[in-house]
Amino acid sequence: MREFLVQITTTVPEGTSQDEVGRRRAAEAVRAAELAADGHLARLWRPVGELRSIGVWRAADEEELHEKVLGTLPLRPWMSLTVTPLEPHPNDPGDRSGSTV
Repeated sequence: MREFLVQITTTVPEGTSQDEVGRRRAAEAVRAAELAADGHLARLWRPVGELRSIGVWRAADEEELHEKVLGTLPLRPWMSLTVTPLEPHPNDPGDRSGSTV
């Protein structure tokens, strides 16, 4: 699987009821847990004081990421996304494979 850095900003449409927002947020938490269990969601952060998320997501390719992963999030219709494909860096201290490029 490839890795992608995904920045997500969620904007609730004006006039949306708090019940609808709550329902979608609860469903979002469940779906995120499922995607993490399936290996698609590796890490997720929220910058301090901001209403956006930054995460490392995994998928076979960008098409799968959009259609079968991010597209299944209950809040997706309210999201704007910035997706950056990632590749391993030879000096990554987290890479324990022992390979040198």
